[in-house]
Amino acid sequence: MLFYFITLNLANVLRETILTADGEDIFSAAIDAWNHNDFLCKNYILKALDYSLYDIYVMCKTTKELWESLEKKYKIEDVGSKKFVDGKFLDYKMVYSKSIVFENEDLQKIIHDIHVEGMVINESFQVVSFIEKLPSSWNEFKNYLKHKRKEMTLDDLIVRLRIEKNDRKNEKGLVSSMEAKENVVEGSSSKQRPKF
Repeated sequence: MLFYFITLNLANVLRETILTADGEDIFSAAIDAWNHNDFLCKNYILKALDYSLYDIYVMCKTTKELWESLEKKYKIEDVGSKKFVDGKFLDYKMVYSKSIVFENEDLQKIIHDIHVEGMVINESFQVVSFIEKLPSSWNEFKNYLKHKRKEMTLDDLIVRLRIEKNDRKNEKGLVSSMEAKENVVEGSSSKQRPKF
């Protein structure tokens, strides 16, 4: 809405109070223009509100009063959303059933939301947090990462996690194919030849 008012060159109405004149024609024209702009802005805002909120905010006399009351209400909710995003990051736990790549993407989205809220998280803290949130099946790799002397970036960590995931997938494929071959060999030696 603010951007819309700026493009219409009406944003001054959001911060200014009503002008008063001492009867001069110049001031009278400026007051009429300000009142017209105030009327437009107030009704643009009211039109954008949900129907259930219209009756509450229609009582505001000026655009400034309306804008400030909306700002006051929704800025309080912004503080709550910051706490919600922080809590979401701190409580996040990776699970075995979900791919490690998708888990990292989820964490990156949460980090992005934290940045959008205007909060900053040091990259080395992000890396350590990602490592600590790895599922228990990754404990050996987690210990390996913790003992690395060279500091990693978040991108480096994600590359290493993808490589490890692919290695684990390849190992599973080799093990399952070897088991299948063993079953075939065992099955063929236990068969008896039919007698004719």
